[in-house]
Amino acid sequence: MTRINPDFTSELKKYGVFDANACYNCGNCTAVCALSDQENSFPRKMVRYSVLGLEEDIQMSLDPWLCYYCGECTTTCPMEAEPGELMMSLRRWLTAKYDWTGLSGLLYRSVTVSVIAFILLAIGVIGFAALHDFNPEQVMHFGHYFEMSAIGGVLLFILLPNIFRMWRLTVFRPDGKLSVKAHFKALGELIVHMFTQKRTLGCDDSQVRWLEHLILVIGYLALLFTTVFLDWFLAESRTVIVLGYAESTVIFVITFLFVLARITMKREVSKHSHPSDWLFVIWLFMLGLSAFAVRLFIDLQILEENFWIYLVHLIIMVQWALIIVPFGKWTHFLYRSFAMYFRRIREI
Repeated sequence: MTRINPDFTSELKKYGVFDANACYNCGNCTAVCALSDQENSFPRKMVRYSVLGLEEDIQMSLDPWLCYYCGECTTTCPMEAEPGELMMSLRRWLTAKYDWTGLSGLLYRSVTVSVIAFILLAIGVIGFAALHDFNPEQVMHFGHYFEMSAIGGVLLFILLPNIFRMWRLTVFRPDGKLSVKAHFKALGELIVHMFTQKRTLGCDDSQVRWLEHLILVIGYLALLFTTVFLDWFLAESRTVIVLGYAESTVIFVITFLFVLARITMKREVSKHSHPSDWLFVIWLFMLGLSAFAVRLFIDLQILEENFWIYLVHLIIMVQWALIIVPFGKWTHFLYRSFAMYFRRIREI
């Protein structure tokens, strides 16, 4: 029997700004939503589940991840119940439920905790550099080693267990009726959405937004590969160096546009920015910008006298890798992709 939590909407407000209780079930949001069909009252079903406090049903659903927040439902809501922001809040809440460490929920609910975490990591990086007398060679060697180990460590110990928890909630059934074949047949869906996020194209306003996200994803993954595996900062190959410059430029240009959109609030998706939204775009912007600056200082042969620029980059990178990637909005990219994959498995 499904349990009802009468305080659910109050709890959910900690993850976003909306008034789900203002909804009187008129159906306008469902009428305008491109994702709604005869079998799925989208997003009204999630609105009703939230108002009724059906936590278990929400955890078992993939619907919040199918929404790319075009904002049509919110602009047509006569009661200003903010259904688009509700879906966004549900994604943050689900991220907290998938996370076995509990840190995602803590960071989403408290700006103070997030600030303290960022400060502690910054102190830790500066302290480590001080222990090594701010020796550029030793600190940069640590930075490169950290990049390689952080990718594997975060994926293995945090993200994979969280994805497994998501799978148990949305795909696994106690009766054991699981098709291993379906899991393999649906893998293409995971790969396509992981690299293209093509579901965005189902929204009427999303062609430009989809292209921006596609360029950002490709640029971010390419810079990650260039910096970690091609060792961009110490590379001597002109091709690798130019590639790194181009990738970092793409990242800070696109993220600057995202920051500008949130400041101007012209798009519905940017009108109710959660602190995690700001942290994601600003830190990714600074990651690209600081990486560009470090490589430029290396090429101008002035990094040793201005080693502070690498320390700034290292602090940003550590904060990004240990807070935003495993516990912040970056995970939405991952969970969305797996949601499409799990949805396809359930359809086969």
